Amino acid sequence: MKILDGIADIAEHYDAYVLDLWGVIHDGRAPYPGVLEALAKLRERGKRVVFLTNAPRRAWFIDGMLERMGVARGLYDETMSSGEASWRMLRDRKHPFFAGFGRRAFHIGPERDLSVVEEGVAEIVPTPEEAEFLLNTGPEAEVHGATSAEPYRPILERCLAQRLPMVCVNPDRAVMVAGQRLICAGALADIYLEVGGQVIEIGKPDPAVYGPVLEALGNPPRERVLAIGDTPHTDLAGAKAIGVDCLWAMTGLAGDTHGPNPDPQVLAQEAAHHDVTPLAALRSFRW
Repeated sequence: MKILDGIADIAEHYDAYVLDLWGVIHDGRAPYPGVLEALAKLRERGKRVVFLTNAPRRAWFIDGMLERMGVARGLYDETMSSGEASWRMLRDRKHPFFAGFGRRAFHIGPERDLSVVEEGVAEIVPTPEEAEFLLNTGPEAEVHGATSAEPYRPILERCLAQRLPMVCVNPDRAVMVAGQRLICAGALADIYLEVGGQVIEIGKPDPAVYGPVLEALGNPPRERVLAIGDTPHTDLAGAKAIGVDCLWAMTGLAGDTHGPNPDPQVLAQEAAHHDVTPLAALRSFRW
């Protein structure tokens, strides 16, 4: 697999960019070196940029996080998140998964994720026995930690005993935050599925989450759209599902797995294992 040092050589081939956040734009604490310059170069050339993340928070919340990191609002057009998609689905109740239960939810996850139920789209209750569904936004690091899903098994089994369907607001299994690999909501969903629970995962690689993204990009021809992400089974698989080109960023999870000098042959084998075909690997999102 070819490995690119930056995006300068291919930038003019595309009019619109779908960029992952955690692992491509920033490490959970600060932007990666060169990111702000690369975004500015794209904007100078009239490119449209939308961030698409599996973060379990609404878009306005994530925009605030980016601003505090120094990613100015003018460097991108819009943000779409799995949290935003989940909020809209809970509000509209058009998906058949939501037809069989009401609004009372037992929440597994930190309080900061509760933007996904604002404006009354769901009511958080304190116990599984009072709930009609399970809202999973990820680990509560302060309670059970965030490096293993196993401490969550007892509460998940308690939810299963009530036959609560799970709404998983982040399909990612792990994420890199400031150099540490932490589990995400998808790791809890794996246990719930293992013990027989019913789960809907909202976010990449589901093509449905890309609808608002393409609209925000102005619905360009698919051949003029480039997606960049660090995870094959979400970012790259999602790009394949909607028929756009993609680059595999060697930061975030990919950087943790493959190190600073990835083996092109190993990368090609892993891509084939996930049935994705990125144009190339990208050492980092920089110009």
